[in-house]
Amino acid sequence: MALADLSLSLQFARFREVARHRAALPRHRVARWIRHALDADGEITVRIVDAEEGQQLNREFRGKDYATNVLTFDYAQSPVVMADLVLCAPVVEREAKEQRKTLAAHYAHLLVHGTLHAQGWDHESGEADAEAMEAREIEILARFGIKNPY
Repeated sequence: MALADLSLSLQFARFREVARHRAALPRHRVARWIRHALDADGEITVRIVDAEEGQQLNREFRGKDYATNVLTFDYAQSPVVMADLVLCAPVVEREAKEQRKTLAAHYAHLLVHGTLHAQGWDHESGEADAEAMEAREIEILARFGIKNPY
C-alpha cells in the first residue's frame, strides 16, 4: 500500500514547556503518523498551542469554553485533504499522565484521530461510527507499536 503524499507545516506556539513537546514531536514522526491515517494526499498544518490559545479556539469555533486535546479544522477532503490540527499541549500532557502513556504515544493517537476527522470520520454521530473510527485508530497505531488507546 502506497502512502499518501503530505505537505506538512508543523508549528509550535511559544509557551514554557515547548521544548518537551518539540522533543516528543519530531517532524518525521508527525509526518509518518499522519500519512498512515490519510486515504488521499494531504496538506496539513499541525499547531501545538498553550491552554489559553486552545481554550480561545474551542470557545470561538465550537462554543465550548475550555481547552480540549485536539481541534480539527477541515477545509477539503478531495482531491486533497486540507486541514489544520490544533493540539493543546497542557491538555495532551495531562491526559498522557492520567492514561499512563508516553507523551509521544498520546500525540500519535490524537494526530491520527484528527486526521481521520479531517477526512469525514465522526465518533459523535452514533455508536457504530464511533466503533469504526476507534477500530481504524487502533489499527493505524498498532503499525507503530502503540497500544490500543481505548
